[in-house]
Amino acid sequence: MKSLPLLRTFIRENASTFVSMLLLVVVPVVVSSTVAVVLYNYQDLLQGLSVWEMLLYFAVISVTMALALTPTTFVALVSGFYLGWNGFAGIVVSYGIAALIGYSIAQVVDHGKMMSFLNRFDKARALMQELRGESWSLIILTRISPVLPFALMNFVLSLLQIDRRKFFLASIVGMLPRTLFFFWVGTQARDVVQALQNPDSGRGGQILMVALIVISIGGLYFLFDRALKRALRKAAAKSE
Repeated sequence: MKSLPLLRTFIRENASTFVSMLLLVVVPVVVSSTVAVVLYNYQDLLQGLSVWEMLLYFAVISVTMALALTPTTFVALVSGFYLGWNGFAGIVVSYGIAALIGYSIAQVVDHGKMMSFLNRFDKARALMQELRGESWSLIILTRISPVLPFALMNFVLSLLQIDRRKFFLASIVGMLPRTLFFFWVGTQARDVVQALQNPDSGRGGQILMVALIVISIGGLYFLFDRALKRALRKAAAKSE
């Protein structure tokens, strides 16, 4: 029962952060569905883009992904279909830029309140420090998974106050496997609707997605378990 007032305080002090996280999960589904309808009705909308139009496209999707307006899988499929492999490098960089934008927005929204609250407790502070030390692996494992929302993970990971350069590079590396796959699926589709309706490309694609999810979940479990054990040992040593 003693934990209830503490939990209420935690929720009250971080209400804006929790609301933002919820929106980052719901909004992409709504917006991507709307965009899919537009692309269905105007399937030649993004065909034959010039270099400058393509650069503008990369800039726009960097912002929309950061704001959770378009899911990364959706962007990879559509971009693969319309741009082909000439646009792959731009998509990869756009993911990194979107991650940085999301990181910055999260810090503005949260103002460090979440970490300030957690730092009141020695064990929680020690755990956050351990996770920050494993930030490269942590970012890559969260990015590999095709089921963890990109924008939400930007928000969550930013709470650890990870170095921006590391955040940018690790996000790109972690996103690369599934980006490469979904982009390829987009290039193979006969029309954009087919790409959006059947993104797994058969049994091989399903196996790959399951493998990425298992790697992500297993890796994150191992990482958190190791970080927690280290944090508890340090907290115990400090109290002696």
